[in-house]
Parts: sequence; structure tokens; C-alpha cells
Amino acid sequence: MGRSSKDKRDIYYRLAKEEGWRARSAYKLLQLNDDFNLFNGVNRVVDLCAAPGSWSQVLSRKLIEERPNSKDMVKIVAVDLQAMAPLPGVIQIQGDITKISTAHQIIGHFEGEVADLVICDGAPDVTGLHDIDEYIQAQLLLAALNITTHVLKRGGTFVAKIFRGKDVDLLYAQLKVFFLSVTICKPRSSRNSSIESFVVCQNYSPPSGYMPSMLNPLLSNPSQFKSLEGANRVIIPFMACGDLSAYDSDQTYPLAAEQKQYKSLLPTQEPINPPYKTACLLKKNNSLASSENSGKKCNMSHSTNSTSGQ
Repeated sequence: MGRSSKDKRDIYYRLAKEEGWRARSAYKLLQLNDDFNLFNGVNRVVDLCAAPGSWSQVLSRKLIEERPNSKDMVKIVAVDLQAMAPLPGVIQIQGDITKISTAHQIIGHFEGEVADLVICDGAPDVTGLHDIDEYIQAQLLLAALNITTHVLKRGGTFVAKIFRGKDVDLLYAQLKVFFLSVTICKPRSSRNSSIESFVVCQNYSPPSGYMPSMLNPLLSNPSQFKSLEGANRVIIPFMACGDLSAYDSDQTYPLAAEQKQYKSLLPTQEPINPPYKTACLLKKNNSLASSENSGKKCNMSHSTNSTSGQ
């Protein structure tokens, strides 16, 4: 009953299972690619915060399955703290994107070369308190940007999830320091009710003399930027991705077409040992709020370096 209800409410959740995608988030990357040709001329890609692997799955299909003549040149590296089920042609690193050792591993898999494209669909476990969620997401994005400066070639592209809010000016400004073109995009497969969008940063051009480092955070005190006015503030263009013929992620669609009975499908790939597994088990047994399990809840791990992509 619950699965059928979600199928009806979320057309992309249903389509992902019907078309074999691991998560509905695959359509976000596909729609971004439709508008920006992200995969054009790309052979080396890094997928940060990759689990459960829907974006890596898109890369595998688009760069390997649909380009058989150049598949030997394509290398896709997926990075996440959590384990991920294997995908054809995708090299997995179970590591931390804030560690220099992870950057070295990525370069090692590229045999000393650097990436043409870096993507990141990572997000924290949201609290519902938008100010906190936006801040944590900004820190995660900057961590992704930081490792990207170690592994991305000049002229390369960086795509990442961003939570838009009233205090993201400094984040926009710091992205503009490293990329000549920065655009905020909202794919049609992203729910209108969600504060998420995606930042597409093109033509990587770091400042003269910049040396990538994991030692210093990129984000300083946001109050320093709030004092800037007029032309000193950075204006980032916004666009909606996906044409008007695409499905609306906030609209309810019927489950069954004429003369066709609908059958609910299981997800293509269940997450492997996700950080919320313990919480789901406690909830299933009606033990989530019990005093005997309070200690377990306090010790549960909630990683901001991975995402379910749902």
C-alpha cells in the first residue's frame, strides 16, 4: 500500500524502478546533461558522495555503454564513505573527500592524469531547520570543491548539489573565484518543494599561484561578505533544466494506463549498510523512542559525506 502510494505521488520514483535506475536522482543528472552537454568530450570523471550510485550509473551508461568505441579511454571513479554495489566500468573508493589521501587515490586511478568532470550529489541528513541544513550543505559542497581543486583539469567542469537560501552569497563568490562560468539550475525532476538546486561550474580557472590544500577551509565568516553592496556582490544566473514536456515532479500521475494494470516494482538496488539502517530497524520494532535504546540512538552514525540520492 505504501509503495503504491509513493509510486503514484512521485513519477520519477516510479520511472527509476521501471527503467532500472538505482534512484530517482539519476534524472537530475540526465536533465542537467541535456542542457549543458556535461559529457561531451569527457573521458575521466569523479563522482563524489556517490552511494547508492545513481549518478555513477548514468555515467556508466552514457560514457561506456553508449560509446563502445571509446570505452577503453573512459575512467569513472566513485567516492563515498559508504559501500556501493558494483557498476560496469566504475572504480570505487570507500574514502573521505576531506582527506588528501583520497585525492591521491583518484589521481592514481587516472594514472597521473586529472579529471575532465567532477560531480557531487551529496547531501546531509536534513533536520528540517533550513538555516542549519543550508550551512551543513555549504560545508559539504566546499569540501567537494576543495578536493576538486586537486583532481580537476583546467577548463574542466564541476557539478554539485546546493541548498539555496538567503546566506549563500559567499558560497557563490568563492565558486566564481575558481570557475569562469557558474550557473544555478533546478531540474524538473527536483521537487519544487525542495530547497535543493544544482550548481554547474564550467571552465575551471584557479587564481594565479593558488596551491590546493586540505589544511584550510574555504568558507570564512559569512558576515564579512554581507557588507558588500552593488557591483561587488556576485549575481549567479538561475535556470530550470528539462523542457516543458518533462514530467512535473510535484504532480500526481495515475498508476495504470488504459487496458494496462500497474504492478509496483522493487527498487533496482537497495543501499548497502546505509547509516540509517539502525534507525529503520528500531522504528520497525517500535523501539525508536524507548529508553532502553536511547544510548543506541546517540551513538548512531550520520554521515554528511554520502547521500541516498532519493
